[in-house]
Amino acid sequence: MAPRRARKRAEGGASSNVFSMFDQSQIQEFKEAFTIMDQNRDGFIDKEDLRDTFAALGRINVKNEELEAMVKEAPGPINFTVFLTMFGEKLKGTDPEETILHAFKVFDTEGKGFVKADFSIKEKLMTQADRFSEEEVKQMFAAFPPDVYGNLDYRNLCYVITHGEEKD
Repeated sequence: MAPRRARKRAEGGASSNVFSMFDQSQIQEFKEAFTIMDQNRDGFIDKEDLRDTFAALGRINVKNEELEAMVKEAPGPINFTVFLTMFGEKLKGTDPEETILHAFKVFDTEGKGFVKADFSIKEKLMTQADRFSEEEVKQMFAAFPPDVYGNLDYRNLCYVITHGEEKD
């Protein structure tokens, strides 16, 4: 039987190299985000750090249950490696950008990079393939509101889904 440390590594525990999932610029951006959230600078993100981060963003009355649920998503104390691993796991299930773009292009008959953010796109998102819930559609339109003409910039939406940030 292998020593305990070797067994943990072999089982794909926390020692698997999460840093290989991201390029250096992405890791640097995650490090900056982690540093901002680690309000007390102890190297870990806990409930109080989250409460302080929300307060800095203008959200004062965050419920304890909400904070506890966030912290419980981690397998243990949230240091930078755990933080990075959690993002890696969240992003792992995301389709490649090209796949998502092709799905939207079906609705973009003129090839302009926009789709009408009207009832039909909402209906399609909620009734076809990986169905969105009403709440997910609301969140999407809140994060990516249509322009004054009712157009949704799906290229930018796809980029953010797959890269986690807007294009410059």
